[in-house]
Amino acid sequence: MSTTTTDRPVKQNTAAPRRGTARAADYAAALRRRYRIQSFGRNLRADLLTVIGWVSVAMSITLWLADGGLNKITSFGTALTALGIVSGLVATDLMVLMLLLAARIPFVDRAFGHDHAVAVHTKLGKWVLYGLLLHGWFLLCGYAAKDGLGLTAEAGSLLSVNDLVLGVCALGILGAVAISSIIAVKKSMPYEVWHVIHLLTYIAVGFSLPHQFSMGALMGPGTFARGYWIGLFVVTGFAILAFRVFLPFFASLEHQLVVTKVRYEANDVVSIEMQGRNLPALDVEGGQFFQWRFLAKGLWWHQHPFSVSAAPTSDTLRITIRALGRGTTALMNVKPGTRVMIEGPYGIFSDASRTAANLVMVGIGIGIAPIRALLEATDIVPGRATVILRGHTPSQLYLLREIQVLCQERGVKLITLVGSRTQNRLHETGWMPASHRGNRLVDLVPYVADSDVYVCGPQTASDLVIADALACGTPANSIHNERFAW
Repeated sequence: MSTTTTDRPVKQNTAAPRRGTARAADYAAALRRRYRIQSFGRNLRADLLTVIGWVSVAMSITLWLADGGLNKITSFGTALTALGIVSGLVATDLMVLMLLLAARIPFVDRAFGHDHAVAVHTKLGKWVLYGLLLHGWFLLCGYAAKDGLGLTAEAGSLLSVNDLVLGVCALGILGAVAISSIIAVKKSMPYEVWHVIHLLTYIAVGFSLPHQFSMGALMGPGTFARGYWIGLFVVTGFAILAFRVFLPFFASLEHQLVVTKVRYEANDVVSIEMQGRNLPALDVEGGQFFQWRFLAKGLWWHQHPFSVSAAPTSDTLRITIRALGRGTTALMNVKPGTRVMIEGPYGIFSDASRTAANLVMVGIGIGIAPIRALLEATDIVPGRATVILRGHTPSQLYLLREIQVLCQERGVKLITLVGSRTQNRLHETGWMPASHRGNRLVDLVPYVADSDVYVCGPQTASDLVIADALACGTPANSIHNERFAW
């Protein structure tokens, strides 16, 4: 099933096409100038952060070398011990970088985008675990070789040191966190459970610190390395507390958000409208998201990332959510009057990422919500924008009436696609329904190669749309995707 709503009718006027073309050209030129400036600034920040990251890794090894690390290698046992120390130092440095990426520092978010920062955070987490496992194994083997003991006897001797026992506990916790982050495992557990397990990372970091300062001369009292690492840990801890705890807490106090209306959009989808004060100070754009915490019984300990589903006003914010787990199901029954804490806004799935006058917005399922907010908030040249809504059933075209009104008011073409995804003769899955079997994105939007393409929805379907857009000639830097991943 497919329906199409075109832009609102316009009186025939020979000057109108020329004015529209001139407006589009002017807007495109302005966007190119803005994109060059923003892209330069974003690339500069990203390059700076990348250099800082590599320098910090090099610094961890340099401090070991400056302490005479190579001179201490006099036997096979000491060589293994040196490998253990270096792998531990590098893993610790990567752990610091991982925590800083998770601290949601605005400078980092603007440089990489939230999705990319989370992806790098996840990759670093794996290397941290590998590095710490090598750290423990090399040290155990090295100490055993130096002491002339078997591995079991050496392990028993080392575990008599309380600080090292804490370090082993830290390694076990990080292993559990890593296992919970495997995609197959994540899909089998509720988000709330995964989130609590992930918070154990901070406990693991705390457990790992004592033995670093008590069991080695490198970070002994009075050494430069000790001051350097303490400073690094303090800065990281301050960043986490500042951007994940204190700023959200004070922002929530400042804006006093309260649920004012809960409206069912479908059996498993609700829009929650909130009212607050001085909301322009949040500087939120349509398409961005917050971390939300609803202060009600059974809900206060849940934190969820939801995009705004309408352009913010001076005193209102709105989100539209679907029941996809225990936590989101519980939110279906949130009551007006409930206080709300927020953290954000985050993401660059907004007008700030625009590069072209032409615009294509694809919303799939509940991913329609941020598309609706972006449609309302971004600048549009009539006749040069298309919204595509995709659902398995008509009931999954959420917020359709609101989007129809916005499209008619703003001169935007609206296309709705309903039905299950299909496969071609090569058994390749497409993102369009049977009614459009064999079609490409360019068949729906001829100007897609010269457009910004915003895609939001379940990641499997979104990836198919992105692949289609790339195949149709859309530049990669003109494709913007809001990932519903954690």
